[in-house]
Amino acid sequence: MKRTWTVPVLYVLCGAVVAAWRAFEGSSGTAAVLLVLFVLLAVAHSTVVFPRSIGAQEAQRRSALDGRPVVFWRPGCAYCLRMRVKLGRGARQAHWVDIWRDPAGAAAVRAANDGNETVPTVLLAGRAHTNPDPAWVRENLSPSA
Repeated sequence: MKRTWTVPVLYVLCGAVVAAWRAFEGSSGTAAVLLVLFVLLAVAHSTVVFPRSIGAQEAQRRSALDGRPVVFWRPGCAYCLRMRVKLGRGARQAHWVDIWRDPAGAAAVRAANDGNETVPTVLLAGRAHTNPDPAWVRENLSPSA
C-alpha cells in the first residue's frame, strides 16, 4: 500500500518545496499555480482516477462470465493513465487489477511478459495483450454495462 502512494506524495512534496521557494522570492501567484499543477499531477498518478481495483482471480472469474477485459495496471504508469483517459467513461466496464496491491496480478503480468511487469497488460478471452491500443480495448468493452 505504501508503494501505491509514493509517487503522488513525492509530487505533492516537490510541489510544496517549489511553491515555497517561489513564494519566498515574492512570486506568490506563480507559487500557487505551480502547487496546483503538482497536486494535479499527484492525483493523475494516484489510484483516485482509476476504477476500483479487484484481485486478479476475481477479475478473471468475472471476465469469464461477462467477457469484459481485465486490465492489469499500477499507479504512476503513464501508459496506464493514457489507457484510462482514452477509455473515458467506458473504463469502468473493464476489470482493473492493481499489480502493486495484488501479488497474483503481478504474477499474471510476469507470466504474460517473459518475467517483466509491463503494464498495462490486458487479458481478454484468456489471451494477454501488452500495452494495446486503447481504441482496441474500447471496442472490446461490453456496451450493456
